[in-house]
Amino acid sequence: MIKVILKVLLPLIVLAVALFSTLKMIDERPIVETRPPDLPAPMIRVIKVKIQGLRFTVQTQGTVYPRTESALVSEIAGRVVEVSPSLAAGGFFEKGATLLKVDPTDYQLAAVQAQAQIVQARLALQTEQTQSAVAIMEWKSLGKGEASPLLRRVPQLAQAQANLTAAQASLEQANRNLEKTKIIAPFAGRVRQKEVDIGQFVTQGVPLGTIYAVDFAEVRLPLPDRDLAYLDLPLSYRGDRTSDNQPLVLLRTEFGQRKYSWSGRIVRTEGAIDPQTRMIHAIAQISDPYGRGPDPNRPPLAVGMFVEAEIQGRWIDNVVILPRASLRRENQVLIVDPESRLRFREVKIVRLERERVIINSGLQEGELVSLATLDTVIDGMKVRIENDVTRESSQ
Repeated sequence: MIKVILKVLLPLIVLAVALFSTLKMIDERPIVETRPPDLPAPMIRVIKVKIQGLRFTVQTQGTVYPRTESALVSEIAGRVVEVSPSLAAGGFFEKGATLLKVDPTDYQLAAVQAQAQIVQARLALQTEQTQSAVAIMEWKSLGKGEASPLLRRVPQLAQAQANLTAAQASLEQANRNLEKTKIIAPFAGRVRQKEVDIGQFVTQGVPLGTIYAVDFAEVRLPLPDRDLAYLDLPLSYRGDRTSDNQPLVLLRTEFGQRKYSWSGRIVRTEGAIDPQTRMIHAIAQISDPYGRGPDPNRPPLAVGMFVEAEIQGRWIDNVVILPRASLRRENQVLIVDPESRLRFREVKIVRLERERVIINSGLQEGELVSLATLDTVIDGMKVRIENDVTRESSQ
């Protein structure tokens, strides 16, 4: 009986002791304080503000074309008997060179005939002058007053003088036509197009070819209105002949998988604004485009070549140049204060470019501007500077 009681009570006693111990441990457990996790401050890159001066530049592009271009036109009729080797597409020639010659035979004969007419007209005039002098002398010997103009042969003398003048004019015209049998280059240039060859009969007004000068090349550069504020363009006013204000321009192009450059100046602006694009066009002029430059491998600045242009603009003092990534919203940046906390700062932007922003108000020398692109920013938020190293703002 006792054994049965022990078998029943002993497990109950053990269970009661265990339950008591558990309740005692729970009741005497230490109170745990809960707190949010201690997250480290975000690490950012910064740039140190540097106040400096800057010369604006404006990027544009255009196509090269000649400053002077002329069409060769025949002023007389005749058969072409000589063509210069330079008169070929792409050929160069110097000023005064004979490009083409028309058969001069007919015009030489015309000059000879005009010379003969002069001799005849001069002889007729001398004859009339002699007869007039004899008539006046005879009239005076009679002593009957002043001789009449008809008696003095005044009309005959005038006609003879007119005939001589006309003969001289005919000779001058014949000599001019004879000179026109030679097509002389009016300037040093290059042939764009040839439209005549030896043996061809040409008439007055027939085009013989197209040539252009090689002393200068020009590029027509479109400029939007927003870029005009950064440039000192040579605007033309009535009565002005030339402008001393000719900004520098650098032209670049890629030729044969290599990049080359030329320098020139903006010499004028066109007289009208494009009604479709609302752009003004500046004309860049480059001297000696076909001459060899400092790079012997540089090709000539040929007509029709497409180039990119960088125009030198105005100078501005006391500006800060920052990467565009530093800009938040339209006119706001983030400053890191001496306590390594972010502060919002409004700035005044002079120019917003693709990769940088130019600021002239709102920042002080030596301040740190954040370059980080944080999703959420709170004014006064604690940050860490990456490697504690900064770089200065620059161009």
